[in-house]
Amino acid sequence: MRKTNLLFTIVWGCALAVSANAARTESLSFTPQTVFQKRTEKAVSEPSKSEFVSKDRTGKTVSAPIVEQSQKKAPPEPSKSEFVFKDRNGKTVSAPIVEQYQKNRIVHPMAKTDPRLDPKLSRAATIADERAYAHSKSRCWHYVKEALMASGAVTSYPKTPLAKQAGDELVRDYGFKKLPIRDPYAAPIGSVLVYFKGRNNAGHVEIRTRTGFVSDFRSKDACRAALVGVYAKG
Repeated sequence: MRKTNLLFTIVWGCALAVSANAARTESLSFTPQTVFQKRTEKAVSEPSKSEFVSKDRTGKTVSAPIVEQSQKKAPPEPSKSEFVFKDRNGKTVSAPIVEQYQKNRIVHPMAKTDPRLDPKLSRAATIADERAYAHSKSRCWHYVKEALMASGAVTSYPKTPLAKQAGDELVRDYGFKKLPIRDPYAAPIGSVLVYFKGRNNAGHVEIRTRTGFVSDFRSKDACRAALVGVYAKG
């Protein structure tokens, strides 16, 4: 009886040990997975961030593009040959850009000598041209007076202070006459041209030369002020 109990105890102990070992092994077991394992479920593609996905009333999946900002039509770029600006009324206007000088510049004809005039006037034009500066010194009538005196075209120094008074004094005191000429470029060499620049302005006076006009400065172009008259004497 004692041997039977001892044998039973040994068998029961072995059974408990085997059962405990099996339970421990089961708790530690796991199923290894690799990056190469095939997925059994088909992956669902994510919608594009630029599209809005929804279902219509029939249950069909549809998508529409997402407009993130309003597309404004860019104004047309101005031509590189035009300068665009706004006038005082706010209207956009343009003007052509001149990138180089005109090749065919307007050239006025050279002045001619009128044989009926006093040759001292031509001499006065030469003297004034020799003494003139490149730019105005605001002493036009003074330099014209000096040239007329040096050439002998006048017998005394003119007394009027303003250039716009030159014509009247030359006619009154020195025998000059107002010529029927309205175009400064048609004036003969040595003639005196008087201009009016306004009531509060001294005006301008110059002598016609072969290639232009001269006073205290020389210029190829005539004064742009209003021409009072062209004066000369025979």
